[in-house]
Amino acid sequence: MDLRDQLKNLFPDHEEQDFEMPEEKFKQKEPLVCKFEKKGRNGKPVTVIEGWEGSEEDLKKISKKIKTTLGIGGSEKDGTIIIQGDNRDKIMDILKDMGYKTKRVGG
Repeated sequence: MDLRDQLKNLFPDHEEQDFEMPEEKFKQKEPLVCKFEKKGRNGKPVTVIEGWEGSEEDLKKISKKIKTTLGIGGSEKDGTIIIQGDNRDKIMDILKDMGYKTKRVGG
């Protein structure tokens, strides 16, 4: 006799119902830092987005959305997104539309 049968014996009038846990949507606590860099990249300008607190899978989705919207290249790893060129304003607008707070650093 398993636990389910024991509970049915204790509470014969109770009807069993399926229950699903509600999914909690991830909420970013700190704003994403959007900054411009040239140093250490052979003079090539890049926009770096730092401060991601969520999963790597969500980071890749956000990076892909930015890259396809702007039609430019980039990469993501270790909680940072690197986008080619100085596109801070456009990227901040995209992130704002997605519901993330951003902070512009430098210039």
